Amino acid sequence: MKVILIQDVEKLGNRGKVLEVKEGYARNFLLPKKLALVATPSNIKVYEAEKARYEKLDKQKVEDAKTLAGKIESLTLTITRKCGEEDKLFGSVTSADIQEALEAQGVVIDKRDIHLDEPLKTLGVHTLPYKIHKDVVCNIKVSVVKE
Repeated sequence: MKVILIQDVEKLGNRGKVLEVKEGYARNFLLPKKLALVATPSNIKVYEAEKARYEKLDKQKVEDAKTLAGKIESLTLTITRKCGEEDKLFGSVTSADIQEALEAQGVVIDKRDIHLDEPLKTLGVHTLPYKIHKDVVCNIKVSVVKE
């Protein structure tokens, strides 16, 4: 089944691409989630007409993401945790903790976009990647200190 992607789909393609996918994948996933349209001649014409508007919106999103990235990279978050002997943390620092610390600084983000292989369990300064947009990635500096 041929479809036109109306949103970026990871591991499949970017917006505007016409793809051949399995019918079940299109019918059960792409179409109900409004990620794609069936590639009929009329849908292709409609999408081509709106393509310029989509490109303008995408450029604006990239500019907003770059502004947010500059704001995030200028911050160093300090998170305090209780420690035992040998500076071992009681518990850990998770992406939810980092999100709360950023919100306290006035930056609203989605915690699912913060890439943590595993929660932070050591004291010190950690640098974590944060994907704001598909083209914009910045680093969050987190300093974990003793309470």
